[in-house]
Amino acid sequence: MKQITITTTFSVYESLKELNQEDSALMIQAIKARKNAYSPYSKFNVGATILLDNGEVVHGSNQENAAYPSGLCAERVAIFYAGANYPNAKVLKLFISASPSDRELEEPIPPCGACRQSIAEYEIKQEHDIEIFFMGGSEGKIYKSNSLKNLLPLLFDKKYL
Repeated sequence: MKQITITTTFSVYESLKELNQEDSALMIQAIKARKNAYSPYSKFNVGATILLDNGEVVHGSNQENAAYPSGLCAERVAIFYAGANYPNAKVLKLFISASPSDRELEEPIPPCGACRQSIAEYEIKQEHDIEIFFMGGSEGKIYKSNSLKNLLPLLFDKKYL
C-alpha cells in the first residue's frame, strides 16, 4: 500500500478591511445578494457575486423549494446565470456570504459539494482558475482559494466519461 498526501493553501483575511478595494466591494455585493435569498425551509441564506473577465458582475442567492431538491444554491444560480448570459466570458472571481437568518456567523462557509462540482466544470471549461472568496455573514474572517482545486482536489470531469 502507498499513501498520498494532498495539501491545499488558502489566504485568510481577518475582515473586509484587509481585502483590496475591488474585492471588498464585490464581497459587500455578495452580502447584499444574500438578502434576496428565498430560504423558508432551511433559514440559511447565501449570496454570491461573480466577476467576469468582460467586467460584468452577476449575483445569485439561494432559492429553495418545498419539493427538495428542486432549489438551487447561490453559487450555482450565479454561475449558471453567467454561463447562460455571457457564454464566452471567463469567471475570474466568486464571492460568497452565508449565514442563518436568525444570526450572523463569523466562520467562513465554503461552497457545498454540488456547487464545488459546478464551479469545477466552469474552471475546467475555461482553462482558467477561479478565485473563490468565502465568509460567514458580513463580519469576520474571509478565506480565499486561488482555484476550485483547493476545495475539490480530486476533480471529476469529462475525461472520465
